Amino acid sequence: MAAALEEDEIDNDDYYSLLNVRREATQDELKASYRRLCMLYHPDKHRDPELKRQAEQLFNLVHQAYEVLSDPQSRAIYDVYGKRGLEVEGWEVVERKRTPAEIREEYERLQREREERRLQQRTNPKGTISVGIDATDLFDRYEEDYEEISGSDSGGAGGLPHIEINKMHISQSIEAPLTTSDTAILSGSLSTHNGNGGGNINLALRRVTSAKGWGEVEFGAGDTHGPLFGLKIFRNLTPRCFTTAHCGMQFSSRGIRPALTTMLARHLDKNTMGYLQWRWGTQSSMNTSIVRDTKSSHFTFAVQLGIPHTFIMMSYQYKFQDDDQTKIKGSVKSGFFGTVVEYGAETKISRHSVLGATVSVGVPQGVSLKIKLNRASQTYFFPIHLTDQLLPSAVFYATVGPLVFYLAIQRLVIRPYVRAHQEQELEKQRESSASDIAKKKQEAEAAVMLMQESVRRIIEAEESRMGLIILNAWYGKFVTDNSRKHERARVIDVTVPLQCLVKDSKLILTEASKAGLPGFYDPCVGEEKSLKMLYQFRGVMHQVLCGDTEALRIPKQSHRIDNDS
Repeated sequence: MAAALEEDEIDNDDYYSLLNVRREATQDELKASYRRLCMLYHPDKHRDPELKRQAEQLFNLVHQAYEVLSDPQSRAIYDVYGKRGLEVEGWEVVERKRTPAEIREEYERLQREREERRLQQRTNPKGTISVGIDATDLFDRYEEDYEEISGSDSGGAGGLPHIEINKMHISQSIEAPLTTSDTAILSGSLSTHNGNGGGNINLALRRVTSAKGWGEVEFGAGDTHGPLFGLKIFRNLTPRCFTTAHCGMQFSSRGIRPALTTMLARHLDKNTMGYLQWRWGTQSSMNTSIVRDTKSSHFTFAVQLGIPHTFIMMSYQYKFQDDDQTKIKGSVKSGFFGTVVEYGAETKISRHSVLGATVSVGVPQGVSLKIKLNRASQTYFFPIHLTDQLLPSAVFYATVGPLVFYLAIQRLVIRPYVRAHQEQELEKQRESSASDIAKKKQEAEAAVMLMQESVRRIIEAEESRMGLIILNAWYGKFVTDNSRKHERARVIDVTVPLQCLVKDSKLILTEASKAGLPGFYDPCVGEEKSLKMLYQFRGVMHQVLCGDTEALRIPKQSHRIDNDS
């Protein structure tokens, strides 16, 4: 539902900011703010035709905001879906006595037909491309005499190392929604390894039977394994527990090979899941695992008993709370096949792309470097096998090489590209909103003109009691970093609008963008904004700088400017 609304670019004028009230404001708070603004903008207070016309426009805007927020049903719709939600056809049939929860259900019902039309346009493509690279000649070069005989082919012992692609795998799948509960999934894959390859194609039909579960029937065929038939079931047993079952039959010249996999999962607590899996077939096994996922970390512990693979595994991932969503991870896995230790990191390099690298060190597997790029729903995977032995030089270059390469690319390519792209998007946003900003600017200037008389009276009253006087106030983008001196500050004077909001020597601004306040507009669309204010209270100078959406209450002792400064 949210996605559908975002595609229509919701025009969500902030009515709360316009009335300068909290989102949890009571009816009394709304009424008090509305009456105050009505007294300020009432058309009958102005004789000049131009001022009267401007006052009428602002008065109607304030009245519209109050009508929406004072009505529980309209307010519930506005809080969830914004101004666009109030314009959906069909609201006239909604009973006025319905609760906000029922209003939300009714909105979703009115949107259902629209969702079904969009359903046919979504295919949700997913794909994976894996390219295996054999680079063992970098570290495991042979020095035998026969290299001199075949020197014409390999370049001899002093020639360039031989690096080759020894395997590839390509898979792709698409989803075709048939109805709101039925989906067809078509997938296929091609693989090759050392000159030998094959492929397969699968068709699955999934039906959502209820809010608790779904079932899926799968048909497949390939050039190596023969026809395939499978059945998969998912079911929520309780709010904290679910199960899946998958049974399949592979038909080949050797006969029918059945397989069955079942899994039981349960929420152990808010962030922890426990899994128990049993697999029966040519490779039977039993696996149990615990997965704990929090905002800052991800931990997995698993034990498997089976033929031919029995192992114990533990992994940990730390998530940095930065814009790039950087993660570092490490794992150890030990079993009948040997022991493997892996460590690596991944980071977001653009809005839809995540780049990761993992070093794998094991016995008898050797040393490998795995590079993975996720781009939207596509995955590109490059496992590079460096050596069959445990060589410190291979581990060192596998660790340091990708890091140095990434830092160089990040500095020389990615950051300049992202910065240029952001500036381009910002410029497009400015151009698309230029007419709207011009209109908002006119409304703000008109509001300031209408406030002049009220502000004069407020200042006289405050001066008589040594109260709160706003001396100067600016809103917009301030440049304080010396490294950004070339940038130009873009601010507007909001002294009059803020003085107009002063009541009983107090000024209270709620947690909302200040661009929606009467007499304000956005002077720098898409950029970070602040409010800077110099005011006087009881004859003492005060100064404050706050963020665009921060709540503000003045006067405050902490804003006082000492005589020494």
